[in-house]
Amino acid sequence: MAIIITDECINCGACEPECPNTAIYEGADSWRYSDGTQLIGKVALNRGETIDADLAQEAISDEFYYIVPDKCTECVGFHEEPQCAAVCPVDCCVPDPNVVETEEVLLAKQRLMHPD
Repeated sequence: MAIIITDECINCGACEPECPNTAIYEGADSWRYSDGTQLIGKVALNRGETIDADLAQEAISDEFYYIVPDKCTECVGFHEEPQCAAVCPVDCCVPDPNVVETEEVLLAKQRLMHPD
Protein backbone atom coordinates (compact mmCIF):
# COMPACT_ATOMS: atom_id res chain seq x y z
CA MET A 1 0.00 0.00 0.00
CA ALA A 2 1.08 3.58 -0.43
CA ILE A 3 2.15 5.73 2.49
CA ILE A 4 0.18 8.79 3.58
CA ILE A 5 1.13 11.73 5.75
CA THR A 6 -1.41 12.35 8.50
CA ASP A 7 -2.54 15.71 9.79
CA GLU A 8 -0.12 15.33 12.71
CA CYS A 9 2.56 16.50 10.24
CA ILE A 10 4.63 19.40 11.60
CA ASN A 11 5.84 20.37 8.10
CA CYS A 12 9.48 19.80 9.01
CA GLY A 13 10.30 18.51 5.51
CA ALA A 14 12.55 15.67 6.71
CA CYS A 15 10.70 13.16 4.54
CA GLU A 16 10.84 14.98 1.20
CA PRO A 17 14.53 14.49 0.29
CA GLU A 18 14.41 10.83 1.39
CA CYS A 19 11.87 9.76 -1.25
CA PRO A 20 13.56 7.96 -4.18
CA ASN A 21 10.50 8.60 -6.37
CA THR A 22 10.02 12.29 -5.57
CA ALA A 23 6.51 11.38 -4.44
CA ILE A 24 6.50 13.77 -1.47
CA TYR A 25 5.56 17.42 -1.92
CA GLU A 26 5.10 20.42 0.32
CA GLY A 27 1.48 21.38 0.95
CA ALA A 28 -0.10 23.46 -1.85
CA ASP A 29 2.73 22.60 -4.30
CA SER A 30 1.66 21.04 -7.58
CA TRP A 31 3.35 17.83 -8.70
CA ARG A 32 4.28 16.00 -11.90
CA TYR A 33 4.81 12.35 -12.72
CA SER A 34 8.10 13.41 -14.33
CA ASP A 35 9.50 14.96 -11.12
CA GLY A 36 12.45 12.81 -10.06
CA THR A 37 11.58 9.98 -12.46
CA GLN A 38 12.47 9.04 -16.02
CA LEU A 39 8.89 9.57 -17.19
CA ILE A 40 8.47 12.18 -19.93
CA GLY A 41 5.62 13.08 -22.27
CA LYS A 42 2.75 10.65 -22.80
CA VAL A 43 3.14 7.55 -20.62
CA ALA A 44 0.95 4.48 -20.16
CA LEU A 45 0.74 3.71 -16.46
CA ASN A 46 0.74 0.09 -15.29
CA ARG A 47 -3.00 0.24 -14.62
CA GLY A 48 -3.64 1.15 -18.29
CA GLU A 49 -4.28 4.89 -17.97
CA THR A 50 -2.28 7.21 -20.25
CA ILE A 51 -1.03 10.45 -18.72
CA ASP A 52 1.17 13.40 -19.66
CA ALA A 53 4.08 13.03 -17.25
CA ASP A 54 5.06 16.69 -17.66
CA LEU A 55 1.63 18.13 -16.88
CA ALA A 56 1.32 19.83 -13.47
CA GLN A 57 -1.16 18.09 -11.17
CA GLU A 58 -3.17 19.72 -8.40
CA ALA A 59 -1.79 19.51 -4.87
CA ILE A 60 -3.33 16.77 -2.75
CA SER A 61 -3.04 18.86 0.43
CA ASP A 62 -2.96 22.60 0.94
CA GLU A 63 -1.76 22.42 4.54
CA PHE A 64 0.72 19.58 5.00
CA TYR A 65 3.35 17.68 3.10
CA TYR A 66 1.69 14.94 1.08
CA ILE A 67 2.59 11.76 -0.80
CA VAL A 68 1.32 11.08 -4.33
CA PRO A 69 -0.02 7.49 -4.20
CA ASP A 70 0.66 6.90 -7.92
CA LYS A 71 4.37 7.60 -7.33
CA CYS A 72 4.78 5.94 -3.91
CA THR A 73 6.38 2.48 -3.95
CA GLU A 74 6.98 2.32 -0.19
CA CYS A 75 10.65 2.43 -1.24
CA VAL A 76 10.34 -1.11 -2.68
CA GLY A 77 13.20 -1.59 -5.13
CA PHE A 78 15.32 0.94 -3.24
CA HIS A 79 15.29 0.34 0.53
CA GLU A 80 14.16 -2.20 3.13
CA GLU A 81 11.56 0.18 4.59
CA PRO A 82 9.79 3.41 3.64
CA GLN A 83 12.36 6.12 4.22
CA CYS A 84 9.77 8.82 4.93
CA ALA A 85 8.50 6.81 7.90
CA ALA A 86 12.06 6.08 9.06
CA VAL A 87 12.98 9.78 9.31
CA CYS A 88 9.66 11.29 10.43
CA PRO A 89 10.09 12.76 13.93
CA VAL A 90 6.35 12.57 14.72
CA ASP A 91 5.52 9.21 13.09
CA CYS A 92 2.93 10.66 10.72
CA CYS A 93 4.04 8.71 7.61
CA VAL A 94 1.84 5.63 7.82
CA PRO A 95 0.40 2.98 5.46
CA ASP A 96 -2.67 4.17 3.56
CA PRO A 97 -5.45 1.60 4.07
CA ASN A 98 -7.24 3.01 1.00
CA VAL A 99 -4.34 2.23 -1.37
CA VAL A 100 -3.35 -1.40 -0.85
CA GLU A 101 -0.78 -2.75 -3.33
CA THR A 102 1.24 -5.96 -3.50
CA GLU A 103 5.02 -5.98 -3.63
CA GLU A 104 4.72 -7.04 -7.28
CA VAL A 105 2.64 -3.94 -8.09
CA LEU A 106 5.04 -1.69 -6.16
CA LEU A 107 8.03 -3.12 -8.06
CA ALA A 108 6.23 -2.63 -11.39
CA LYS A 109 5.62 1.03 -10.47
CA GLN A 110 9.26 1.42 -9.48
CA ARG A 111 10.46 -0.10 -12.79
CA LEU A 112 8.10 2.15 -14.78
CA MET A 113 9.47 5.31 -13.15
CA HIS A 114 13.11 4.14 -13.06
CA PRO A 115 13.66 1.64 -15.89
CA ASP A 116 17.48 1.66 -15.68
